[in-house]
Amino acid sequence: MKDKNNINIGKDAVTIISSGVIVEGKLSSNGNVRIDGTVNGDINANGNLTIGNQGEVTGEVHAQVITVGGKISGTITAHDKIILESTSLLKGDIITKILVVEEGAVFEGKSTMNSPNKLSNPIMSDNKEK
Repeated sequence: MKDKNNINIGKDAVTIISSGVIVEGKLSSNGNVRIDGTVNGDINANGNLTIGNQGEVTGEVHAQVITVGGKISGTITAHDKIILESTSLLKGDIITKILVVEEGAVFEGKSTMNSPNKLSNPIMSDNKEK
């Protein structure tokens, strides 16, 4: 798909929260997201989520694959995989299928590794339970 300026957009598009930008509230995306700024609120991405080295998130995080280079305070849930890079600081719990922790990463919390059937999007699971 192309926008009015003839620029390709779609599932490979990335939403970027740049360094110096502060977001207060919930962030939802149907695609990939990169955080180099600060997000104070929950993040729900149907694509991949990258927290850059300068990125900071306070809140619950849900995505397909989550790569953390910065700081997160809160529970993170990835349907496929979580990667904690050497520069990451995570204070909270992890729920995922695959967990990769690089040397130097700081993780304070507990991890739960489940089959993909037990991992679900909280928005979708709320609708199923009712």
